[in-house]
Amino acid sequence: MRPVSETGELTLDIRGATALITIDHPRKRNAMTTPMWSAWPALMEQVVADPDIRVVVLTGAAGHFCAGADISELDTILDNDRPTLAHEAIARCPKPTIAAINGSCVGGGVLMAGACDMRIAGLSSRFGVPPANLGLVYPPIPLERLVRLIGPAATKYLVFTAELIGGERARHIGFVDELLPDDVVLHRALALADDIAKRSQLSIQATKDLVDRMVDRTLTDERVDAWMAQVAGSPDMAEGVAAFLERRRSHFTWNGAGLAG
Repeated sequence: MRPVSETGELTLDIRGATALITIDHPRKRNAMTTPMWSAWPALMEQVVADPDIRVVVLTGAAGHFCAGADISELDTILDNDRPTLAHEAIARCPKPTIAAINGSCVGGGVLMAGACDMRIAGLSSRFGVPPANLGLVYPPIPLERLVRLIGPAATKYLVFTAELIGGERARHIGFVDELLPDDVVLHRALALADDIAKRSQLSIQATKDLVDRMVDRTLTDERVDAWMAQVAGSPDMAEGVAAFLERRRSHFTWNGAGLAG
């Protein structure tokens, strides 16, 4: 049996074309410690650099996603930008990311799940944004991402009340994409990842980049042209058309990790 880390850890399990990252600190409902926050950027760099990995799934150990920051380390966490760097590492991953959520998804857990492209949650899931219980103000970058995802009114409600909401409410406000029985959440996320991994990664990564830049208002003609040049130089379109005409499954081969910048 693998020993339980006293300070928590992030574990990486490669399953075919999917990287499964597990937030593992079950003694504190997977609350994030300073070493755990610090581990995210390098871990995501490893995932991005591996051309065989096409999709990333984030989950939590022992029935919870993440209860946010470890309050016992709050002074240390507030004294650095590791949480923001962690959220940004997840959000800036050019490959599609899926959060598989059960149990507690609170504070930094909400922000990490919100940094993913899709969220699948279990019926037991509970979501909350509690800085008003602690006299804190969240950093603007991950907070802005939450506003873009669920809107200013829902964000204010969660912060002002600091209350926990269930999965049904989370789905209603647009935070959760699918709400399922707890025991099938991870299975569904991995199956969805496997399905996405079979599609054209050029199409998927280009769309992720373009949509994110549209939302950020940073999309330029030059960026669009760069992606169209990728299409022109890739065999994916010819393969997709051929597979459609021949009534067979496509075998896409583009495995770049997006465009720099």
